[in-house]
Amino acid sequence: MSSVERAGGARRRRQVTVEVGQGLRELSAELVLLRRQVGARLDLRGMDMDCLDLINAHGPLSPTALAQRAGLHAATTTGILDRLERGGWISRRRDPSDRRATVIHALRERNAELLGHFAEMNSSVERICADYDEAELELLADFLRRTADAGRHATEGLADRP
Repeated sequence: MSSVERAGGARRRRQVTVEVGQGLRELSAELVLLRRQVGARLDLRGMDMDCLDLINAHGPLSPTALAQRAGLHAATTTGILDRLERGGWISRRRDPSDRRATVIHALRERNAELLGHFAEMNSSVERICADYDEAELELLADFLRRTADAGRHATEGLADRP
């Protein structure tokens, strides 16, 4: 392979890498807009939806664990949990291993309502995935997991700095 071919290949790789970054930013922006629309329909603030997502994904959680995962102060978390509980999205229960502590549970009945607003997007993703074979989907899933881990690491790094 000539140096011209190597340079052209390196240039194309940088270009495609930039396109991936641009695609991720565009996807992020579109998902933020979608979540805003869903939140407005369900009377959920952005951070309320973020916390509900965390509870659904990692729960049941203590309020302290939720605050740490969300990067929030305890008082802010309490206000969010109060709103989610009033809205019928969560319940607070005594921790069976420590009756002094509270554990937050997502109320699954409301999840169907929430997921219904994302049905069109979920259907679109399923149609897109149908265009890829299993190996390609595994590669995409790995890329997304690793990218999410990188985002989590960057967030934690910023949170640790004064």
